[in-house]
Amino acid sequence: MGNDVVGPYTLAATDPNAMQPARVLDPPRTLFHVLRDVVALTKPRITFMVLLTTAGGYWLACRFFGVDPTADAGRLVGLLAGVSMVVGGANALNMFLERDTDALMSRTRLRPLPDGRLAPEVALAVGLGLGAISVPLLTTTTEPTTGLLAAIALVSYVMIYTPMKRRTPIALLVGAVPGAMPPLMGWSAARGTLDLPGVVLFAILFFWQVPHFLAIATFRREEYARAGMKVGPVVYGDRVSRHHIVRYLAALLLSSMMLVPFGIGGTAYLVVALALGAVFLGVGLWGLKPGAGDRWARGLFFTSMVYLTGLFAVLTIVG
Repeated sequence: MGNDVVGPYTLAATDPNAMQPARVLDPPRTLFHVLRDVVALTKPRITFMVLLTTAGGYWLACRFFGVDPTADAGRLVGLLAGVSMVVGGANALNMFLERDTDALMSRTRLRPLPDGRLAPEVALAVGLGLGAISVPLLTTTTEPTTGLLAAIALVSYVMIYTPMKRRTPIALLVGAVPGAMPPLMGWSAARGTLDLPGVVLFAILFFWQVPHFLAIATFRREEYARAGMKVGPVVYGDRVSRHHIVRYLAALLLSSMMLVPFGIGGTAYLVVALALGAVFLGVGLWGLKPGAGDRWARGLFFTSMVYLTGLFAVLTIVG
C-alpha cells in the first residue's frame, strides 16, 4: 500500500504515527527556463569579459594604425558575433566533457547538465554548432588570420586543455593560450596581421590568467581535489603555488610596460599600469607570509578582476 499525503506531510505506511515532509514536485519546465539553461551553457559572463578584451584589441589596433574603428561596421559586428560564438561553443563543449566532474564541485554542480535540467546531447549540439559557424564567420567578415586564431583557441581549449586538467597542473599554461587570444583576435581583425603590440596584449592576458586561476584553485582546493583536477595547490601545495603567483605577477607587470615603447600607452597608462601592477604584485607577495590563508586568496582573485578591468579601461579610454 502506498503512502498517503496529509497536508504538507507524508504519512508513511510502515509507521502510521510517523509524519514526514512530503516530496515537493518540481514546477513544470517552460520554454523560458529551457532557453535560459541553453544560454547558461555558453557562460555569458565569461563571454562578455572576452568580448570586452576583444573589442579593446580591435580599438587599439585601429588607433595605432590611424583607422576609424566605426568605419567598417560589418567587420566589427562580425568580429564580436564570431568571438561570442566561438567562446560560447567552447564553453558548451567544456560543460559537455566535464559534466561528471562538475557534479562533484559545489560551484558547478547546479549547472544545467550535472543538475539534470538539460541532456548532455544539447550541450554537444550547441557547442559543435556554434564552433562550426564561428570560424567561417570570422574568416569571411574580418580576416583569415582572425579565423585561424579562433580555430586554434577552440581546438586547444576543448581538445587539449580540458582533458589535461585531470592529468597535470601544466594544463593551466595550455589553457592560458586560448584565454589570451581575444585581444590578439581583435587586433588581427583590424589589420589582418600579428604585430608586436598585439602580441604584447596576448602576453598580458597570458600572464594575468595564472595568478587569477591559482587564486581560485587555492580557496577551492578541496573541491578540485574531490573532482580529481590536477591544479597547482592540490599537486604542488600552497607554498609552491604562491611562489608561482609572484613570478607570473612580476612578468605581468613587465609585459604591461612594454606597450609604452610601442606608443600604445601614454603617460596616463604608464602611471595607472604601474600602480595597478604594484598593488597586484603586493597582494601576491602578501601570500608568501605565514598565515595567509583562503581569505588572502579570495582577495587576490578580487584584485585580479580590478586589475584587468582598470588596465584595459585606461588603455582604451585614455591611452
